[in-house]
Amino acid sequence: MSQPLSARRILDRLVSFPTVSRDSNLELIAWVEEYLAGFGVASTRVMNEDGTKASLFAQVGPDVAGGVILSGHTDVVPVEGQAWDSDPFVVTERDGRLYGRGTCDMKGFDALALAAVPKALAAGLKRPLQIALSHDEEVGCVGAPAMIDRMRAELPPAAASIIGEPSMMKVVTGHKGSCGFRTHLRGFEVHSSILDQGVNAIMEGARLIEWCNGVNAANRAATPGPLAAIFEPPYTTVHVGTISGGTAHNITAKDCVFPVDFRCVPGESPDSWEARFRAEVARLEQQMRARRPEAGIDVTPSFSIPPLRPEEGGAAETLARRLSGDNATHVVSYGTEAGQFQERGYSAVVCGPGDIAQAHQPNEYLSVEQFEAGERFIDRLIGALAE
Repeated sequence: MSQPLSARRILDRLVSFPTVSRDSNLELIAWVEEYLAGFGVASTRVMNEDGTKASLFAQVGPDVAGGVILSGHTDVVPVEGQAWDSDPFVVTERDGRLYGRGTCDMKGFDALALAAVPKALAAGLKRPLQIALSHDEEVGCVGAPAMIDRMRAELPPAAASIIGEPSMMKVVTGHKGSCGFRTHLRGFEVHSSILDQGVNAIMEGARLIEWCNGVNAANRAATPGPLAAIFEPPYTTVHVGTISGGTAHNITAKDCVFPVDFRCVPGESPDSWEARFRAEVARLEQQMRARRPEAGIDVTPSFSIPPLRPEEGGAAETLARRLSGDNATHVVSYGTEAGQFQERGYSAVVCGPGDIAQAHQPNEYLSVEQFEAGERFIDRLIGALAE
């Protein structure tokens, strides 16, 4: 049997793997598999389509229903272009903070979950602890669904899932859903002096972006419903963050490409917002083709994340409040894999160490205080599963 590693030593090891979403995470997954196997715990890989990445799940304790899932993701965002004061892939402790890419979002929680394995084995659990580590959360939560489906098929049903995104150990019971689309406008190039004979994809794209601005203005002005009112902002938003296209200042742009992302309050369907967006695309495309039949707009879905809806008397909320002592109401506007667990029948909450404001930042850090608070939370969870 392996010697247990402290959560801090596991964190050092996890951060040392540069699992930026564009790259593979298989070295990290292999390390986790070996670590779990050292305690006699079997794990299951769930590969992506091209075999370059994997999610992983495992169970500690009896093969019975009613356990608890600790869920985290293994990928991190890039560090290029950020000014770091230390190596981002080496955990550096100073002034009560653990600096490193992913310490907060969310390898700190992953380390706590893995450190719980030998503790859970020693505790003699009466209900199982299930661990779920996904890939590609940072690019639209695309890795978790296949993993969750396999867990549902192969493990006894858990009573609760705790998704350890940074929440300052507060119990988050709701978050917005989101969906995103790669939008490619295809124009027709002519000299800009005769622009009426062509179609400028950038200028037509500006019309679509202005529609997005109008949606935000209308939603902002509307009176929010009771569920939306607890969010900030209390309405569905639509956002365009990048744009590219064109070849020269005096040529009507042949191409214009930008992402359009919706963040939907619970109670509003991402599907319905997609339908509204596609209707506006169709209207604009018709105008473009009236001038040049070669013109058009291609809309390609890039991600879809369901909202996390507050659960009336939910098992995950009840448990997390008991373990944390937090009885306040918390919701967030960012998306997580919690909505995907809930969509597949699990009771779910978000609760993990660290401040989301540190996520994706240069000199990202997790405070030692929050790391220790997360460890106490999981220690209490092990005690609850052993009762």
